[in-house]
Amino acid sequence: MNIGIVSDTHDNVEAIERAIEIFREEGVEIVIHCGDFVAPLMVDSFDGFELHGVLGNNDGDVANLQAAFDRLGGESELHGRFASLEFDGLSFGVLHGEHRDEVEAIAAGETFDVVCYGHHHHRELREEGRTTVINPGAHVLARSADDRTVAIFDTLSESVRFRSVLEDEG
Repeated sequence: MNIGIVSDTHDNVEAIERAIEIFREEGVEIVIHCGDFVAPLMVDSFDGFELHGVLGNNDGDVANLQAAFDRLGGESELHGRFASLEFDGLSFGVLHGEHRDEVEAIAAGETFDVVCYGHHHHRELREEGRTTVINPGAHVLARSADDRTVAIFDTLSESVRFRSVLEDEG
């Protein structure tokens, strides 16, 4: 199964639309959002996917974000500040990751097969013991065009690919 991972969309409608187009091209059924949706209306864009999200430091309207997740229905869920998920027998720890030491501690604990985080507006893929650490990139104030990405995690091969949300690089 392909899982789409995205973070720090910050109301960037064009980037969200491109991310959704990529997820559809890749046969993604489940999307993990690592926080900073910002406006609750952005959640509605993920209709048709099972969406799992965590709160970021810019997600202040929690009640309306929750209502937007409720509208998606199905297995979609807003998990608060941290999510512990399992797909195809693999465990995922998801957080926004404002504090790098928190991300590092969770990864170093090797409790999860995959740790997904955002906040720092740059993509990352690395191994920490048995744990794969992924920051999918950002869509506002990214450090470079190379960081304007989403990640696709293939649960069968346990591999990760990044895809640009910039039209000319897609």
